[in-house]
Amino acid sequence: MCTDNSVLLICLTLSLCSVLLVVGASSAEPQLGSARVVFQTEYGDIEFGFYPSVAPITVDHIFKLVRLGCYNTNHFFRVDKGFVAQVADVTNGRSAPMNEEQRIEAEKTVIGEFSKVKHVRGILSMGRYEDPNSAASSFSILLGDASHLDGQYAIFGKVTKGDETLKKLEQLPTRREGIFVMPTERITILSSYYYDKQMESCEVDRSILKRRLAASAVEVERQRMKCFP
Repeated sequence: MCTDNSVLLICLTLSLCSVLLVVGASSAEPQLGSARVVFQTEYGDIEFGFYPSVAPITVDHIFKLVRLGCYNTNHFFRVDKGFVAQVADVTNGRSAPMNEEQRIEAEKTVIGEFSKVKHVRGILSMGRYEDPNSAASSFSILLGDASHLDGQYAIFGKVTKGDETLKKLEQLPTRREGIFVMPTERITILSSYYYDKQMESCEVDRSILKRRLAASAVEVERQRMKCFP
């Protein structure tokens, strides 16, 4: 127990530091994986990454849907400025028919992987019905902070590029249908693709290494000609 004033001050300082460390740790942003997905629209591209440590099952499911091309020709059925831009469920939202492999994956649901990550602009959050384990393929991109969603919907990633595209979507004309604010014209995901930032980094490193090896070879040859004409 702290009795002396100086000791008490030290104890209080240490306690405050401990609290700050705990708060900092709990509010720290989770680390993004190396995979990146790009949705292409007529208003620009939207790139996002995943939080595999936060929602591993959800990430695996959504990334598989992307790899199968399920989001191609799908659309944003909801654009509520300052709140969310929501991607439709691929089973009903695509303009192109799905093949059997796509349909099997699209009809799967995932458990609700709720976390302490906050719903702020750029976050990706799964859509669902009342059943917490009913999330399938629809998800929202947050267009603002929405703390009332925290812990209620599964966050699985965030936008890494394309905020200017999101701002363009927010300016489009909308209509209200019940609780939903929807664009008056279809916002189609024309196509999608994915890549791995780690592999991209490896390509850069390999290119640098090739240049260094080439330069070394030139230097070795120069020295050989100098010493052994």
